[in-house]
Amino acid sequence: MPIPTTSSEAAERLRLRYPSPRVPRPVVIISVALLAIVFLTWLIWAASIRATPVVSGQVEAYQVVSDREIAVTVTVDRPDPSVAVVCNVVAQASDFQSVGAVDRLEVPARAERVVNLRIVIKTFRRATTASVKSCSLP
Repeated sequence: MPIPTTSSEAAERLRLRYPSPRVPRPVVIISVALLAIVFLTWLIWAASIRATPVVSGQVEAYQVVSDREIAVTVTVDRPDPSVAVVCNVVAQASDFQSVGAVDRLEVPARAERVVNLRIVIKTFRRATTASVKSCSLP
């Protein structure tokens, strides 16, 4: 048969069993909100900086000339046309293996912002496509 207890004794037992948190709840909520605001601000800043690269390049067209050559038209866009740019262009086979490359395609400073260059890449087997791996300032 259980011993009847008063509500004050039960409340005291619960208080001892489940102590109050060390950090008050409003402090935790405010801290999490501030961290979320700082993180979101950083995320928006980083995304806006990385969304517009300094230089961009892409393959506009390509033509397989033979089993050992592919002709590629590369379009390079740079905000400041007075600055020279270096791009890396890769030719790939049907199994996506790199079969040829131009490691330092130099785009000299010109008056035009967007420049089209036609290059021929020597390959060691038949290429089926080409892509620009990267473009950067030298």
